[in-house]
Amino acid sequence: MSTNETENIAWFKDLGMGDVERVGGKNASLGEMVQHLSKAGVSVPNGFATTADAYRRFLAHEGLADRINGILGGLDVEDTRALAQAGSEIRQAVEEQPFPPDLEADIRAAYDTLVGEQGDEASFAVRSSATAEDLPDASFAGQQETFLNVRGIDAVLQAIRLVFASLYNDRAISYRVHSNFDHEAVALSAGVQRMVRSDIGASGVMFTIDTESGFPDAVFVTSSYGLGEAVVQGAVNPDEFYVYKPALRAGRPAVLKRGVGGKATKMVYTEDSEVGRSTEFVDVDEAERGKLSLTDAEVTELAQHALAIEEHYGRPMDIEWGKDGVDGKLYILQARPETVKSRETGSTLQRFRMDGKRDESAVIVEGRAIGQKIGAGKVRILKSAEEMHDFEKGDVLVADMTDPDWEPIMKRASAIVTNRGGRTAHAAIISRELGIPAVVGTGTATRDLTEGQEVTVSCAEGDTGYVYDGLRDFTVTETALDDMPDIPVKIMMNIGTPDQAFEYSRLPNAGIGLARLEFIINRQIGIHPRALLELDDQEPELKAEIEALIEAYPGPREFFVQRVAEGVSMLAAAFAPEPVIVRMSDFKSNEYAGMLGGARYEPDEENPMIGYRGASRYLSEDFAECFAMECEALKYVRDEMGLTNVKVMIPFVRTTAEAQGVIDLLAAHGLVRGENGLQVVMMCEVPSNAVNAADFLEHFDGFSIGSNDLTQLTLGLDRDSSLVAGSFDERDPAVKRMLTLAIEACLERGKYVGICGQGPSDHPDLAEWLMDQGIETMSLNPDTVVETWLSLAKHAKGS
Repeated sequence: MSTNETENIAWFKDLGMGDVERVGGKNASLGEMVQHLSKAGVSVPNGFATTADAYRRFLAHEGLADRINGILGGLDVEDTRALAQAGSEIRQAVEEQPFPPDLEADIRAAYDTLVGEQGDEASFAVRSSATAEDLPDASFAGQQETFLNVRGIDAVLQAIRLVFASLYNDRAISYRVHSNFDHEAVALSAGVQRMVRSDIGASGVMFTIDTESGFPDAVFVTSSYGLGEAVVQGAVNPDEFYVYKPALRAGRPAVLKRGVGGKATKMVYTEDSEVGRSTEFVDVDEAERGKLSLTDAEVTELAQHALAIEEHYGRPMDIEWGKDGVDGKLYILQARPETVKSRETGSTLQRFRMDGKRDESAVIVEGRAIGQKIGAGKVRILKSAEEMHDFEKGDVLVADMTDPDWEPIMKRASAIVTNRGGRTAHAAIISRELGIPAVVGTGTATRDLTEGQEVTVSCAEGDTGYVYDGLRDFTVTETALDDMPDIPVKIMMNIGTPDQAFEYSRLPNAGIGLARLEFIINRQIGIHPRALLELDDQEPELKAEIEALIEAYPGPREFFVQRVAEGVSMLAAAFAPEPVIVRMSDFKSNEYAGMLGGARYEPDEENPMIGYRGASRYLSEDFAECFAMECEALKYVRDEMGLTNVKVMIPFVRTTAEAQGVIDLLAAHGLVRGENGLQVVMMCEVPSNAVNAADFLEHFDGFSIGSNDLTQLTLGLDRDSSLVAGSFDERDPAVKRMLTLAIEACLERGKYVGICGQGPSDHPDLAEWLMDQGIETMSLNPDTVVETWLSLAKHAKGS
């Protein structure tokens, strides 16, 4: 025991993970970081903890423990009214309990020492730390209270009493019973820690694992203005960032994704000195909401701290942080093991899928998807946890936000929908732990949904979660990931957007055979690139709309380049080191015209499908700077972030002159074929590509066959026309002849050859035929990967 410690008090600097039984998981972890991670740049605000023995003496004082045991004896925690009465009676007794004289004296002495270090204006956070809290096999986090901006010794003493009392919150009593923890086996430590002035800075939560998919190579950071309790409670929709660990370790730019949250409110200090009333929520200035609350440098620094913490503990971590608005420094406030994804075992992947195409007209509200499941039931709109008595098992819980008091209700829900909160809010954390879908941050769910309405809540369609009117059909499949048979062809995937990249990477695969850049541009940018480049020349109303969308970025060009780079790097990171073949944008003129500001720049074509698209667009003067931005984004991902598994693919190359022209243009923009391992592949989708394959292959590293366009152009039909669409078939003998020409030309020259069209996903017999022809890869829709793989294995075994 250190000379400045007592049986009642321990300083963070003298604690470590061996002290969990003494000061609880949270305070032991703070001490562990202070002792071992300060040299790695991890800063933890100083403080002290009351010990578990001090807590037990507090309860033993004047017979309080015996009174508590008498109340809890025989309590049925499923009887919510009895639970509420017992919890209230115990908490009142604890809050009125005097401290044993030696304990109070030791707290006062430690407080004086801490104030001497910090100055008279210092304020403190008083946090709970249970001896069974934050352990790898139990998540007690959030079960007890935290009090912020506590000033003065009398307030600190009262806050400690309230922390002790919070061990007997209704939710904590219930949780211990359901987790088979004996009430008397759990003790509480109160941590008294210097407050970081994040009330005038920023704060948030970060995980060293993707919270939705369990992808291990990313740090997920959330951030908002003000005190971090707003993010933890789910009172605010925070900014979100992903950081790629391998790039971080290599000292390269590592931010994969930036997401601007609503940040409509923030928690700040008040002048009230009463414990529990010393903070309040205030509105964030409109001008600040559309900006990111952290710079890339700050996100990177936080991720470096997270990486150091994870490597020290040897497991995925859940970390709270704060940025001090006075000194500008970043501090770690808490760190505990991540207890949801890290506990998942086995090699079976369960996937939920809505049947049929999305019916946009049936979407009532949307928000951030938590998990990848689907749930359905009757809407129950609750204003407080006290209304839990009317909530039936299988109902859909709809609320403004939730806190730990809601957990008994959440366990009965088929799905959860909230107005407020992000992916680290209470509703999100508990829904993951319970394994139920949640859509958070909808903004309007309690207004737009109707009590008793039947709805389907889908979190199986990417980052965005949808609440559909009515009970919709959906499918659940299970995939064994560790027993896929060998086949003589590599299976890749067609990925439309980066939203589900981490999740899809869990499927057996050999990379991405088709990443459509236009999908990234449409979803993450939504503005015609020339409208961005010529922003000052737009009509005032349109200009203002665009400026609002790009507010978080330095300028319009930077917005386009960084957003494209974010989308590509998310895909590349998810599938590294496997190849990710990125097709440069292949919008048709009518599709570009539909983007914000696009009508001004696009021609009105009779048949855009065979018009101004692909290579000819890149080589045109009107599109030159737009293509330059695409190249800049890909060069950044490959050369700066180090994701050299990205390959470039050029669509719709009509002639060998276009082929040479595009290769030269790529080189002019720093994407030199063969340099830094860059491979450039051509879409083989125009009949001239197959007929004259040898000449086209002089300019490219191989073909990726686009069977959709190749089929329609070979058969001379418009696949979008209902009048002739019935004749569209990739298995037609003429189409197969084209496929054979392309495959043979590549094989003869040792060049890459794959197929990324819809055909193999739709037609197992075509997939078998292609494998027999010796094609190197097939890129399939993710939902057909396993089924097609097993079908091909069966065919290979029988042939």
